[in-house]
Amino acid sequence: MLYRLYTLLGIGCLPVVYLLAPWANLLGGRFFHRLNERLARYPLPINGPLDDTGKRIWLHAASVGEIQVAGNIIAELERHGMSQFFLTVMTEQGRLVAEKKFAGRVTCLMAPLDIPYLVRRVIARIRPDIFICVETELWPALLDTVRLAGIGMALVNGRISNRSFCRYRRISGLMQRLLSGFQAVVVIRPEDKERFVALGAPQERVRVGGNSKYTAAPDERAEMRNRYRKQLNFGSTDRIFISGSTRSCEEELLLPVYQRLRSESNTRLVWIVAPRHLQRLGGLQEFFGKNELPTALFSECVQGKQSADIILVDRMGELSDLYAAGDFNFCGGSLVEKGGHNIMEIVHWGLPVYFGPFMQDFSDAVDMVIPAGVGFQANSSDELASILIKHLHNKNSYERACRAAVELGQQQNRALRMQVEAVCRVLQKKG
Repeated sequence: MLYRLYTLLGIGCLPVVYLLAPWANLLGGRFFHRLNERLARYPLPINGPLDDTGKRIWLHAASVGEIQVAGNIIAELERHGMSQFFLTVMTEQGRLVAEKKFAGRVTCLMAPLDIPYLVRRVIARIRPDIFICVETELWPALLDTVRLAGIGMALVNGRISNRSFCRYRRISGLMQRLLSGFQAVVVIRPEDKERFVALGAPQERVRVGGNSKYTAAPDERAEMRNRYRKQLNFGSTDRIFISGSTRSCEEELLLPVYQRLRSESNTRLVWIVAPRHLQRLGGLQEFFGKNELPTALFSECVQGKQSADIILVDRMGELSDLYAAGDFNFCGGSLVEKGGHNIMEIVHWGLPVYFGPFMQDFSDAVDMVIPAGVGFQANSSDELASILIKHLHNKNSYERACRAAVELGQQQNRALRMQVEAVCRVLQKKG
């Protein structure tokens, strides 16, 4: 009954959305971005020739974080000879990052609104052999329509927080219906498996595999590091302090960290600040100006037009690779109460990661990196500065943390292999 009410509400709103579609570009905003695609009116053509495997893979990822997982899955499936990939995303930012990341290898589209009629239109256009749900994007009409179409379904990198689990239990009947469509569910932690099974996923289909978002690429670090250092005209002895995904007021807390670190360094120290939201750039320029600290925009630095010891990143989708160039990488949203961000984007490069006390949204990663000697959590900016200065002066301690990061990343690579094996099994069954 709940599902019927949900779908009837969506169908009832659809005529209004159709009326708004011609003015979507004028209205702007996140809810109107590429509205025609949300209505399953995709540009032609989206159906290219099949590869030798004859398999068409549809992956669904919400936004930037899930796109990293999807990218790892796609890269591994490409090694199995597959090349027909369709990726649907939910956000404008996710679409931009996906198009840049995959550069023609993958057809990137906005996901349809969660209405059965629109999902059926997408299925008719893509004609997928398998639908891969990345993490826990459990849209009712999407999953139920794919299930009823008889398409193979797999959920990878699944996780359910305690808060979400409590909400899902209130609609346990609907959850059981949705989860029953998955032939394979690969989750991150044992507690995730318990929650999926409690919500109705068949126990024999659920496996614990770790987090494939955290796969490592230390072998690529030297190439990526050298590329950025050359682009930004850094000297061979320059030290790089990166503060990624910072939130409002966090730079004020990090400024004394930078000043202490700079005073302790016997070489040039460059501070790269990548705010989570680019609309904060003007305020950051004003803040640093008031402190008489010159800044430069990243886009101008890579073009050789400007240089400074403080660089503000003004391009989306750059940070995850930029971390490879850093010596001391701090993950923002953690010195202020924002729940943190993905610290494993840094460990990915075989580097230690530094963060503050507020990491509620990434507690699973924190539980991995601290015992492994890879992550360093500070309760204050003063404590953060002390940790960084210790690593600045103690080369052995810093390099030991780097080696531990490489080892942890190699362990997480197994998660990716398990997820890809699950996807291949579903494809074989549907063969």
